[in-house]
Amino acid sequence: MDSAEFYKTRLRAKGQVTLPSEVRELLSVNEGDDLVFRTNEEGQVIIERARIIPPDQAWFWTERWQRMEREAQADIEAGRVSHYANVDEAIFDLETLDNAGDRID
Repeated sequence: MDSAEFYKTRLRAKGQVTLPSEVRELLSVNEGDDLVFRTNEEGQVIIERARIIPPDQAWFWTERWQRMEREAQADIEAGRVSHYANVDEAIFDLETLDNAGDRID
C-alpha cells in the first residue's frame, strides 16, 4: 500500500464540508477562494483551486503565448540577448539585420 495521507471530515447540512487545514494548505486556498471538483477515469473526485483569469489577460495564458514565453526565457538563460543604451540603437540593429536579409518574425 502507498504512503498516502488521509484526512477525515464530516458532511454537514446542505452538503457542506470543512476542508482539513492540511488540505487547504496543499491547495493554497483561503476563505472565499473558488474550488473545482471533477472526476477522473477511476471515478475519484479531484479538488483543485479554481484559477480565474481576467478576460483582458486571457491571451497571456494561451498555449502559443506560453510557448513564446518559454522560448524567450531559454534565450535569456543561454545569453542570446542584446542590450541597448536606447531605442535608437535597438532599431538600428533591427534594420541592419533586416537589410542583411535575416528574417525578423
